[in-house]
Formats: sequence, C-alpha cells, structure tokens
Amino acid sequence: MTTATPAATGPLAGVRVLEAGQLLAGPFAGQLMGDLGADVIKVEPPGVGDPMRQWGREKAEGASLWWPVVARNKRSVTLDLRQQEGQELFARLVADCDIVVENFRPGTLERWGLGYDRLRELNPGLVLVRVSGYGQTGPYSSRAGYGSIGEAMGGLRHVVGEPDRQPSRTGISIGDSLAAMHAAVGALAALRHRDQTGEGQVVDSAIYEAVLAMMESTVTEWDVAGYQRERTGAVLPNVAPSNVYPTADGQMVLVAANQDSVFGRLAAAMDEPELAAPGSPYADHVGRGDRQQELDDHIAVWTAAHDADELLELLHAAGVPAGRIYRAADMLTDPHFAAREAIVRVQDPTFGSVAMQNVVPKLSATPGSVRWTGPALGAHNDEVYGGLLGLTEAERGDLADRGVI
Repeated sequence: MTTATPAATGPLAGVRVLEAGQLLAGPFAGQLMGDLGADVIKVEPPGVGDPMRQWGREKAEGASLWWPVVARNKRSVTLDLRQQEGQELFARLVADCDIVVENFRPGTLERWGLGYDRLRELNPGLVLVRVSGYGQTGPYSSRAGYGSIGEAMGGLRHVVGEPDRQPSRTGISIGDSLAAMHAAVGALAALRHRDQTGEGQVVDSAIYEAVLAMMESTVTEWDVAGYQRERTGAVLPNVAPSNVYPTADGQMVLVAANQDSVFGRLAAAMDEPELAAPGSPYADHVGRGDRQQELDDHIAVWTAAHDADELLELLHAAGVPAGRIYRAADMLTDPHFAAREAIVRVQDPTFGSVAMQNVVPKLSATPGSVRWTGPALGAHNDEVYGGLLGLTEAERGDLADRGVI
C-alpha cells in the first residue's frame, strides 16, 4: 500500500523522527514534533500495529477515534523488531534520522542489539529519546511503569479528589502526556546541542519525574515547614474566592477572584464594595483564605440569583476572570475557539471529516499544522522502504511474505 504524504511545513520541517513507541507516552512526543513539521516515521508491529488503533471510543469496527489524533502527521511502516532482519532495517532507518523516540521497558532496545552505543556508531549526531515509567537508571528502572503509577508516585494522585474519599484521577492520561511533553522539550534541546557540536545524546524522560516536575512547591513545603498538601476538591486551601458557583438556571460558573484587586472588582460587581474595603475581614488574601468557606457561601447566594449568561456578562464587564466548565460540545460552538482555530477539521479515510484540537503553541512565522490524520497500518511501507532505503518491490514483497515488514 502506498500513500503520498503532503509536504511538511513548520519549524521542524527537515527533521526526521523515527518513533518506535506505542500507546501514549512515546507517540504523543512524536505527535508534538510532527505537529511542528517533523517527518515522523512510526514503526509498528506487522499485522497488529500500535494498540492505540483499538483504544478509546470506536465508531467503526476496529477503528479508534483516538487514533486519528495521536497518530496524525505520521507515516506508518510495519516492522518486526523481534526479528534480526527487522532490527537491521531499523538500524538502516536510524542512520537517516535525527531523533529516535522509544518507550519500551528499559533494556529492550539493548536486547535487540539496538542500544544507544550501536545507534551512535551508525549516526553520531542521533538524539535518542527514551520514555519510561521510572527512567533508564535506578533500582526501579526495570519495573513495568504505566502513566497511572507515575501519577501516583509523582505526587499528583494524592492531591486530586475530595478530601473524604480515596485519591481520584484527572480523567485523561496526564502522566503519559507530561512525560511526552518533557521528552519533546528534551529532544529539541538536544537537537540544538547537536546542531552546535555535532554530538547526539540520550534524553531520559521518566513519567514519575515528569509528574513530579509539575508539583509546584509540595516537596519544599514538606521539607522546610512540615506542611503536606491534601485533597481539597474544587478549591485550593487559603486561595479565595476561586471556586465553582451555582446559577439560577442550574448551570455552574467558575469564578477566580483571589487577588486583592480582582476581589475588589468582584465586590463592586456584587454591589457590595464594603467586602473589599479596608477593615473588612475579606480585604486581603490572608483574611479571605482564613474565611474561605463562609466567603464562598456568600458569593454563591449572589451567583444563584442570576442566570449563567447574565452572571458572566456582569463578571466580564467588571474584569473578573470567570467562565463555564466546558465540554467538547461547548468548545465546538464557542466563537473564541473558532476565531483562533483552536479546533480544526481534518479529513479521515475512515470517519470522514473529524474535529480535533489544533497545534499548540501558535508560532507567528512558522506555524505547525495538522496535515493528515492517523494513517492505515503500513500505509507508507513502499514510500519509506522503497523511497528512503531503496529496497526494490521484490525485496519488499519478500520481507512482507516472511513477516519482517
């Protein structure tokens, strides 16, 4: 099967990435680089492919609605890395790539004879990006590690949820995604170093460390002050007012007015300027934090007297940050999302026109783009093995017959 790919645009056009990971952590790193114009060649096992092809909500039999997003802007080739011939083909691809992304359990590439020492001999400037649960070193490195475990060990799960219940989760695979984002940043930093010195290196992104990196001052608070953050539901302790409030028409509006000047504007919008006046118990951040629940209750009485549209109009006019809690349906009809093209429609061979989030961040001179959705398994075998490696049609057919590709 042959699929012609559109020309890449964006700041990473000309950078070739070989993605050997599966599921989410490695592939999301590849997606981020592909969105910015990199030529991402995704290596998948023949016959089955990445499990992400089946994960998530399905609309057609065997077709995942997650796949068009996480595999967008990538070329798919099939290759059995457990066979020696497959390993040799992989090595030949590495010689023509700038970055390799993998998220196997540490030691897997080495067992296949594809460790960094060998890959560096083939391509001294290669950047090898390795995403794993616990990193490439340390006593836990050989353990199986999913994003959920990284979220737990990195400290996130402990602070998510209601205080009287067991730890919750965020509803998305945030641990995997954070590791992928840090991996992509590391890859680009290493690429910058390679361009200056000619030297490649290994980027080691551990899921638990990527989560830990987002945990603000929790470690320092415990180390210095013995303070342990706990689950607090919809609020942060001593940060008030910042909560979800009811409306007269049964909706919910999030209002964040915890800064002194912003709280003053909220008090004026409520026709209660005395709430923020000098001498009021709510006049400063500490006072509002000490009386968080009573202040939230007071504000809720006011918000519940207004429909959501009226309430938001009052708050926006007053310069108070506020908004609804959006779901996908809200995003698809919001004029601001439309004006900034935060969501784009792309043609998919299975589902037709599909909506998905656009490339982030926006670059003024060399913006990224969504050029195509996740491809069929092995859609680019001829294009890559024939065009890039120069294998003849007969050679490709023989490799396919023997299950190598």
